[in-house]
Amino acid sequence: MASLTYLLARRGELSIARRDQLLAAGLDDEGAIRALVEDGTITGAQAARVRAEQAGLPFVVVSELNVDRVAVSRVPSAIARRHILLPVAHEEGRLVVAMTDPADVLAIDDVRQASGLAVEPVVAERGDLLAAIDRFHRADSELSDITSTIQEEQEQAAAADPFGFGMADAADEDAPIVRFVNLLVNQAVQDRASDIHIEPGESSVRVRFRVDGVLHEMQSAPKTMQQGIISRLKIMSDIDIAERRRPQDGRMSVMHGGRKVDLRVATLPTVWGEKVVMRILDTGGTQLQLSDLGLLPHNFERYQASYKKPYGMILVTGPTGSGKSTTLYTTLNAVARTEVNVITVEDPVEYRMPGVNQVQVHAKAGLTFAAALRSILRSDPDVVLIGEIRDHETAQIAIEASLTGHLVLSTLHTNDAPSAVTRLTEMGIEPFLVGSALDCVVAQRLARRLCDRCKEPDLRGAEQFAAMGFEVTGQLGVHRAVGCTHCSGTGYRGRIAIHEVMTVSEEIERLTVERASTSEVARVASQQGMRSLRQDAWEKATLGLTTVEEVQRVIV
Repeated sequence: MASLTYLLARRGELSIARRDQLLAAGLDDEGAIRALVEDGTITGAQAARVRAEQAGLPFVVVSELNVDRVAVSRVPSAIARRHILLPVAHEEGRLVVAMTDPADVLAIDDVRQASGLAVEPVVAERGDLLAAIDRFHRADSELSDITSTIQEEQEQAAAADPFGFGMADAADEDAPIVRFVNLLVNQAVQDRASDIHIEPGESSVRVRFRVDGVLHEMQSAPKTMQQGIISRLKIMSDIDIAERRRPQDGRMSVMHGGRKVDLRVATLPTVWGEKVVMRILDTGGTQLQLSDLGLLPHNFERYQASYKKPYGMILVTGPTGSGKSTTLYTTLNAVARTEVNVITVEDPVEYRMPGVNQVQVHAKAGLTFAAALRSILRSDPDVVLIGEIRDHETAQIAIEASLTGHLVLSTLHTNDAPSAVTRLTEMGIEPFLVGSALDCVVAQRLARRLCDRCKEPDLRGAEQFAAMGFEVTGQLGVHRAVGCTHCSGTGYRGRIAIHEVMTVSEEIERLTVERASTSEVARVASQQGMRSLRQDAWEKATLGLTTVEEVQRVIV
């Protein structure tokens, strides 16, 4: 049998000199492959391909396969994880199993005994297999087992103190309630969820994950577990356990896959108990480049011209969860340099950024947005980021800061970009100040991104799209969602931002001073080159990035 290094050299993926060097070092075949992967000479996929060639077996990319879930269920999760393998198909009484090492007879024997079927191995790359095992062997079954355990314990301790269950379990790191909460959070991070909703009902506790902007119902728990779950989350978030009558906010961190994940926690009293919502803060957003935001060239040029100015106000508008914070932090990354003093005032501070002075609002201590802004302006800032403009006082100070040589970035809750002008005047800011200070408004929404692995061309004609109100010109590259294992059968994976960029010209400034209506401002902005949210979304649909149905879901 030819060695792995020989096969690599024959394929042109390893030089003869490097192969001789490995042989001289006395490394066996597997040791040589490990060394080559570790030093970056070959990838894990190349190693898997050559291992398949040596064994005379097919090489597969599990993430691209239509994996048979019935086949997956034939082998317990423990065996799959221990041997790093996954059944992918069931053919003619044989179980097709993707493995990293097809020569592992112990693994094959374990699978044969567990499934009662003959095993036909195929070779897959280790990282691809681990991701697939995580995807198919979810924590759901373990969560169900823990739920049953907790119910049994409660039945046995029926005469215990009414608060003992919640408090004791919340403090005991080995308690089932702790394992339940940890599994829940880890599953949400693994599923790429942005939010976890824990919602008490009359007879049970419902758990929902928001994935790619859409809520999906996940695990549910019996009503008797409610107080234990909430108490545990409050302890982890440093929230007052005894207070159940008013909303509270907190923050917690968990470890997942060797990295720290931060979560923003909010409680809300409801008629059935406290609802808890956890926002998973993806710190990857702070390392994004502006080119990653999905701005089309026309919008990117307009936005770039605004944030490169030394002063003025830039607003990002949209509903909760529309990616406003990500856009602002990415812009900060672009403007924050050693010679620039950047100060932020936020409630809460969602992402920690090195080299940026971040201030956390603390209303009880008197540190409101307005109070913090007054102090910030005495701290010699060049760029000021305000988490959100909520009231007249904050708006007034922000406007004045932008008129006195500072670049001010902030968010505002409006439906579109032209509405920001009207909103600020409604907050009591003089129209002439709004017109002078405001430089650019970006309205934003998030739509689900089509899965690249299963999307198919949308065969509907131009007439049908025109009937839906879309402007049909040029080549149409519209696609539709299908669904595969890579996107969990949804047809979508990830999200893409939809933008509306309005730069404040002299004419729009004049309309602001005249207190013109939002529709009038929008009409003039469109004449001056602003593309509406709907137009931007349609263009991204024609580029095959999202679907027409998704555009209609998120844009009026």
